[in-house]
Order: sequence, then structure tokens, then C-alpha cells
Amino acid sequence: MKKAKYTWQLREKTELPEEFSTILTQKQINPLLGQLLWHRNIQSTEALETFLRPTVENLYDPFLLYDMEKTITRIQDAVAQGEKILIYGDYDADGITSTTVMKEAIELIGGEVDYFLPNRFIHGYGPNLAVFKEQIEKGVQLIVTVDNGVAGHEAINYAMEQGIDVIVTDHHELPPELPNAFSIIHPKHPKGHYPFGELAGVGVAFKVATALLGELPAEFLDLVAIGTIADLVSLTDENRVLVKMGLEMIRTGERIGLDILIHLSELKKEAISEENIGFTIAPRLNALGRLGDAAPGVELMTTFDEEEAERIATFINSQNDERKEIVATITKEAFELIDPIDQIHIVAKQGWHEGVLGIVAGRIMQDTGKPTIVLTIDEKNESAKGSGRSVSALNLFNALSEIREEFIHFGGHHMAAGMTLPVANLDTVKKHLANYLEINQIDLSQGQELLVDESLNVDEATLTFIQQLKILAPFGTDNPVPNFLFENVSIEQSRQIGADKSHLKFQLSQGSTRLDAIAFQMGNQVDEFGQGTTNLVGQLSINEWNGNKKPQLMVTDFSVDGVQLFDLRGKNGRQKEIPVSNTLYVYFNSESKKLIDDPASQQLLVSQADEAIAMIKSTNPQQLVFVDCPDDLNVLKQITQGGKIERVYLMAISQEEAYLNGTGTREQYAQLYKFVRQQEQVDVRYKLNVVAQHLKIQEKLLIFMIQVFFDLGFVTIENGVLRKVESPENHPLTESKVYQTRLKRIKTEEFLLYSDRETLQQWLWQEEEV
Repeated sequence: MKKAKYTWQLREKTELPEEFSTILTQKQINPLLGQLLWHRNIQSTEALETFLRPTVENLYDPFLLYDMEKTITRIQDAVAQGEKILIYGDYDADGITSTTVMKEAIELIGGEVDYFLPNRFIHGYGPNLAVFKEQIEKGVQLIVTVDNGVAGHEAINYAMEQGIDVIVTDHHELPPELPNAFSIIHPKHPKGHYPFGELAGVGVAFKVATALLGELPAEFLDLVAIGTIADLVSLTDENRVLVKMGLEMIRTGERIGLDILIHLSELKKEAISEENIGFTIAPRLNALGRLGDAAPGVELMTTFDEEEAERIATFINSQNDERKEIVATITKEAFELIDPIDQIHIVAKQGWHEGVLGIVAGRIMQDTGKPTIVLTIDEKNESAKGSGRSVSALNLFNALSEIREEFIHFGGHHMAAGMTLPVANLDTVKKHLANYLEINQIDLSQGQELLVDESLNVDEATLTFIQQLKILAPFGTDNPVPNFLFENVSIEQSRQIGADKSHLKFQLSQGSTRLDAIAFQMGNQVDEFGQGTTNLVGQLSINEWNGNKKPQLMVTDFSVDGVQLFDLRGKNGRQKEIPVSNTLYVYFNSESKKLIDDPASQQLLVSQADEAIAMIKSTNPQQLVFVDCPDDLNVLKQITQGGKIERVYLMAISQEEAYLNGTGTREQYAQLYKFVRQQEQVDVRYKLNVVAQHLKIQEKLLIFMIQVFFDLGFVTIENGVLRKVESPENHPLTESKVYQTRLKRIKTEEFLLYSDRETLQQWLWQEEEV
């Protein structure tokens, strides 16, 4: 049995009202898709029409934003009076696009405008007092913040005291007290009544640009789409409209820098999607601010020079490549520091690049299903700085807020947090989080919840259905790609793919229908498939190759019902990764202990099946690893069945190699007997190899034969010295218990080592004994 990584939450089917079902029929929309629309609150003709074909008429009046008239008047006055205007942005993709929109909008009405993006390592996030002072000394007369500023009290107060107005445009969480700015444009302003509060920073900047220009500036929609997708804000309501129109603008527009970046990223401009933006374009723009200066992002988006655009886009690509290498290195090192037993992972190390720690924390959290905090320690070993990522069951911000005094800097929300703290306080944080889980009875063992939209049969995953799913796009936060469950399917043609064999490709089989599937980063789980009955959750897509289109499932998670046997026999098999937690290593020969790669694991030397069964029932391991071969084949089966184990890893290492060496021939015993009778004594402790070479008998076999002679009373052995017995009683070899045990062991090894996995699996859980 293989448990799913996530806890699947399957939506209950809703009986759709007859009126809505009629609408679906009229528009030729699959009823299964109707369920998806209904659960996304698309429940009327008007809502469906807006959802399917959003237009500019579905956007809200920018003057509904609090302080908008005051803001526009101030900017217009600044332009009219020739004031020097500074756009103060942020160093991520939302900040880059926000800055570009605001800069180009003010330039279109003739403003003298410059911009500044802070460096996260030098200036930190938000308005920086030193930068404001420097810019004011250079003659700046108006400052407009984009994608930040709502918490920038110190710098904003200073500027206002100097007679320099500061206009804040932001979308981040509002602090208890707003800064003393000239005006604040925020969709959730406490004095405002804007209909949609989830705009990204670039969305707010676009609203200002629309109000400033007196019309909707469609040429900025490409930037709005990029920033909105990159910032993971809700892709519903107005954001959905902006992104849908923005993607079309990217496909048809002529922003030189963006076009070249798309080309260098090996994307097709005419087929650009929210997925391309989220996984390819946005990470490249974000890489700039993660490693250093984000200003080249604005330069790229505003240039009209193709050569300059090519140079900047090439640089951005190189920065992204460097970012990926840094992330890969730190992720590997961080995983090595993780204790699988911990409910919450907290890892810290000197030398880690602080700009990527949020990515690393997210990857570890996704892989382990546990909240993760990753920190870099400064050279003096005094402070640690980094990021945390959480799961839905734990509000990381609330948990850490209880010990806010332990941090130098701290902020965040339910699923993520950023922090700086003294290294000496790390243990306090670890203990507090462990206590927090216990006190609040938070169970992290079940894994994150995964919402499953529909349960499908394989024959329902048709090209037509998958193509219709596209009407739900663009996908993103609050409008995710639908997850579908396929239950009780068989797996066929499973194989590892990719240069490092890290991915899986296979087919789902149900009745006479097949569905191609691919599971990224699951290559090491290839042995899980093909055993028992498989259930899979994933997202449907169309795989197009050489003009041929086929349905395909992108697997997110899977489970396997029934018993499973994992074949680790032989050297290649032993390289397979064995689960660390809830695993019991069982061995039958004390010498086999040294064969266990994980010395800290739970281990048991077994002489009788009952003692193993008792330990299994008391410790409740999820899987057994049989390290070596027992003398009696059925002991292994008794342990498995008696302990009610459903996952078994079979190494079955035979140090004696009884099956290969056999019991020896009559001639070999005669030869050994003759040799013993001719010697006064034989040093079998140190000279055994010499004797083996002399008699031309394999050394392991010779040891066994000597044990048989000893058992039958033909020889004595004391302190490693063998001596003949002068007048031994005559006994046939078969009377020796050692010989009888060898025969059993030969039978055991023959079956365990040379049967195929399917035969072993069937035998291991069937009632009859061999």
C-alpha cells in the first residue's frame, strides 16, 4: 500500500439548477465543466458571459479608489510645473512592471520622471530613508511609490517634512496606522469602497495610469498581466479581465524587450499563456532582484533599441541560470540537514544566498509536506536571516507572532514569513513551534490538502473535454487548474525518462481505454507502479508531437491500494532509496548488521517469527526491509503476515551463498576427510584460504563442510585449531543438523533470489506455505 503525499479533498457534486444546465446546453459546454464553473461561483448567464468573454466594460472606474482625484491632480500639477518626479518601485516582477507602467504613463503626459528600484541586500524592502534623502538632495520634488510604501513611515515622514510630497500606490497588507503620505492609493483603503481588493501592485499602477491618461492604456496590459500573474494574487474578477486581455496584448503587441526575452526563453509569442509567464518569464525578472539590481528589468521593458534589448535579455537569462544553480546547491545542502522526524523543518547554514531562501523553503515544504524555515547565518555567526513556507494546517505568521520579541525583523502571512533573528534564539524558535503544534493540536502527519475537482473515468479524458477546459483559463490563485481523480486504474508501460531518469512516463489503463501520463520528479518511485490498484490525481493537458494531439495527465499525486513488494536484490537494487521513517530492518544473521546502510535505523535480529511479530505490533512500522535470507523460508512469510505489513523491501543478501555453493560432492567430502586424517592439526582461523586452495574447494563451501564434520563428531575445533577425532562414529552426512539446515537454506535462497518479483509478491501474502 502506498499512501498519497497529500490529503485529497474531493468536491461533492452539485445538482445544477435546470436554468443553469440549460445555459450550458445552449453554449455546448460539457456538464462536467459546468460543475467546475458552478464551484467557481459562475452561476448565472451574466456571470458566465463575463467569465467567458471579459471586456474593458468589466473593469471598474479607477476614480472609485480612495484619493485618486487628489493623486491625479498632484501628478498633473507636477508635470505642468516641470517638477522632477521619482518612481520608487520594488525589486520583484510586480515591482518592475509597476514601475514601468507608472513611468511610461507620466512620460506620456510630458512628465520629467526617473525611477529607483531598491537593492534588497543594501536597501531592504520598501521606502529607504537614506535613498529618499539622497534623491531629495538631487532635486526630486515628487515621489510616487509603486508596489510598496504603505508601511514606509520613517522615509515618507522625512520626505513630507522636507516639503516633498509622497504618493503611495500599494496593495500589500495595511498596517494598523497608515503613513503620513500626501495620498494613498490602495484597493483596500479603510476609507475607500473599491469593489475589488485583490489588485497586484501593477494593477494599482495601471488604475492610476488609466485615470491619469483619461482612457484605458491598452499598451500597458502586457505588463499588467506579467506582474499580476507573478505576484500570485487572486485571478478572479478584475484581475482575470486584466490578465486575459494582457495575455492577448503580449501575443499581438510590440514591446521589443519583452518579445526578445520571450524568444530567448524559447517560448512562442503567439501561444503565450499564464503558465509561460508564471514559470518562465516571471522567474527571470525575479532573478534580478534575488541576486542584485532589478533595474535592468525596467530598462528591458522600456527600451526601443533591439541591440540593447538583446543585451539586457541575455543578461537576465544568465542571472536566472545563476539563480537556478544557487537554488539547486542550497536545496541539496538543506535537505542534508533535515531530520525527517521533525514536524517542522528549520535549517540554517553560513554562506547561503539570502535572495533565494524562500524558493528553497518552498521546495522542501512541497517535497516533505511540512512547514520549512531556511536561514543563512552571517559571517560572525551572530544573526540568521531567511524565509519560511507553511502548509494550510499551520498559520506560520500567527505561530511566530507569539514570540515576536525573539526576532530582529519579522513579517509575513499565513503561508509565508520572512525573519531575522539572533542565532542564539534558534533553539527557542524550534521549541516554541513544537509546543505550538501540541497546544493547538495541529496534526501535520496527514500532508497538505489537495482539492480534487472531479472524479473521471479514463474514457472521459477526451481531447474535446480538455480543449473545453481552456475556457476556465487564465489559471492562478483562486482559479486553479482543475485536479481530476482517476480511481482503480492499472498502470502500463511505466518507464523512467529524462537525462537523470528523474521523471516517469506511463499509461493509465481502464477497460479498453488508455491515457498517457507523465509524473515529474517521481522517477525514483517507478517501483511503486504496477503493484496493486492505483489511484492518481493530476491535471489534464494535450500533448502535441509532430502534428498529432493526444490527451495526457500531468500527475500531481498517487496512491496504491493493496500489498507491495520492492525488489532490492542484487547490487543495483541496493542503490534504491529506502524510506527512513517508520521502517524496520530485519536480519537473521548477526553478521548482516554491517550490511545496513542506515546504522541509526530501527533494527531487529530475528531467531523466531513470534518475536518479530511482537515488535512489529508494538512499534507499528509502515514497511519492513528483509536484509538477508532466513534458514526457513516460511519465517519471512510469517513475519510479514503476522505483522500485517503491506510494504516489504527485499534485499535478501546471502553471505554464505548456499545455493551457489551447494552442499559439496561426495568426492569433496572424501578429499577433505583424507586431508584431515593426514594432519595432526589445521589452523582454520588463519590458514583456511591456503587449505581451500590446496583442496581446490571454494572457501565458503569449505567452511560449511568443516562445520558438518564438527557437527558429526569427526573433528574438534578449539581456538581456531582443527584436530581429527581418532575413532569417530560413522554417520551419514544427512544426519548433521548443519547439513539439514543447509538444505533448507538452499531451498530458501533458490526461491528468494531467483524467483521474479510477481511470484514472490503472490507467495508472500498468500496463505499456503512453501
